[in-house]
Amino acid sequence: MDAQGRGRADNIDPADQWVLNPNTGEYELRLSPSSPQSSVPGQRRPKGEGGGATRRRRDAPTDQTRQTRETQQTRETRQTRGSDVPAQRRRRTEPEPPPGRRGRRPVKKKSKAKKVLAWTAGGTAFVLVAIGTAGYLYLKHLEGNVTTTDVGSAAKNGFSKDDAFNILIIGTDKRTGKGNEGYGDKGSVGHADTNILLHVAKDRTNATALSIPRDLIVNVPDCPTKQPDGSEKVVPGTDSVRFNTSLGQDDRDPGCTMRTVQQVTGIMPDHFMMVDFNAVKTLTSAVGGVDVCLAHAVNDKESHLKLPAGPSKVEGEQALAFVRTRHSWGNQGDLDRIKAQQAFMASLMRKMSSGDTLTNPSKLIDLAEAATKALTVDKGIGSVGTLKDIALELKKVPPKNISFVTVPVRDNPAEKVHATVVVDQAAAPPVFDAIRNDVSFTEVKKKQKAAKDAAAARLKGSRSAPAEVRVRILNGGADPGSAQQTLQWLQTQQGVLKSENTGNAPAPLSKTTLEYAPDQAAQARELAHLMGLSGSALKPGKSVTNSQGLPAMTLTLGKDFKGAGVSLTAPSKAPDVDKSTADKVKCAS
Repeated sequence: MDAQGRGRADNIDPADQWVLNPNTGEYELRLSPSSPQSSVPGQRRPKGEGGGATRRRRDAPTDQTRQTRETQQTRETRQTRGSDVPAQRRRRTEPEPPPGRRGRRPVKKKSKAKKVLAWTAGGTAFVLVAIGTAGYLYLKHLEGNVTTTDVGSAAKNGFSKDDAFNILIIGTDKRTGKGNEGYGDKGSVGHADTNILLHVAKDRTNATALSIPRDLIVNVPDCPTKQPDGSEKVVPGTDSVRFNTSLGQDDRDPGCTMRTVQQVTGIMPDHFMMVDFNAVKTLTSAVGGVDVCLAHAVNDKESHLKLPAGPSKVEGEQALAFVRTRHSWGNQGDLDRIKAQQAFMASLMRKMSSGDTLTNPSKLIDLAEAATKALTVDKGIGSVGTLKDIALELKKVPPKNISFVTVPVRDNPAEKVHATVVVDQAAAPPVFDAIRNDVSFTEVKKKQKAAKDAAAARLKGSRSAPAEVRVRILNGGADPGSAQQTLQWLQTQQGVLKSENTGNAPAPLSKTTLEYAPDQAAQARELAHLMGLSGSALKPGKSVTNSQGLPAMTLTLGKDFKGAGVSLTAPSKAPDVDKSTADKVKCAS
């Protein structure tokens, strides 16, 4: 008898009996040899068990004998049912009587229902294994759809679910792909036509999508690029050029666009995702169209977009025409097209996360195929599993707290005809600082409020005189020479004479920290006041000894260090800027 017939006598789960036959490549029900069973009527031993051939136990009844007993038992049962008082039940804890004696209850046979249930368990296991195998193979298939580009040190290696992250989304104007030959510049090398720096907060309460105009005048830095043979080539930088030339021009790769974003905003993207014209067409078709709204009717001869005023649904070629149109919006420039693109993206986000999409297997498969085929990403997030993790982390952010913002700009004063723009040096830095310091552009309920309150409390209390502050300074990721520069500033301008430069930190830090012992709290508050450190930069711990053998605090300058005398206090509130959120329908105008 198999494992199902024995029930769980050997603690064997029927679902565990399905194994892969390497010869056929199919799953089969295999049973491992079991230990000898107790004497049960009708049970047979498998061949080879106990060293002998299969044989019937001497005391086991034959089929004919068993049938006779069952007939006798039936008669006795009928007689019992005819009486007023039912027969006394045997206690379950009593041992079964030995077989073969007249008038004793025979061993119950396993019911058909239980047999069916047992076999169903095994069948279910087979189905689950088959589905699991198919799922794994399908994930590998999707992974084969994704194109990866090695941008070297420009991108991080891997993705962390526990940190804030920045992903640069690049839409190129490359005309490759079916049906795209007729759009504009047929010979484009694929410039950075649409650029969005997506910042997702550490606590997942909010996200900010910062649009960077393609016509923004920037200085493109020198860009190390990986060559097909594995070598590295440095593409020289260029000053005062349009942002879109950071990709494609002179064989620049997406890593160069990432470095240009850092040069403009001070924020280095962790990863990039790049799409072309086909992505818009295939993604919108996969979800069954995207809802858009127009403040006025549009009949654009350049993009061939023709839509009435009010709500419409676009997909495929019509969706591409919508995001490419610029002559129908506002002043017919790129800035107003960005607003229309932001409204389109918000609508696409809503559609992709809607119940209509998530509960429709066909749409989900189409969406998975379209998304993976449309993407080019860096090697750090090149696996489907990692892309899934990123999507799930983004899904945690409420749509009402996903803000769409554009880099504050003004007309380029170097041009008579204002075809390009430059960064607004008064309005843009606060926007960059808010994103860099994980500050939301919407009102959110912070999950880490208690931690922030505790950090603020560290700044409250008495402060020492500057001359009493004793501190060691280490460089933990700031620009070379920062520790010495800070030492000179503290000694010559702030009167912190008991300070010294102790070189580089053991490991780089993203944020500047000040570690101090409990009896150094007053010194820590004074140094934080002088340097503009936030309460979160103060780390209660233990003191160390300086070069003179005296207890001292440890100031480690992180990658966020901006220079001696420049405050590192993070803004508590984002600046008031023109923005939209992913939960609102906004009509393009």
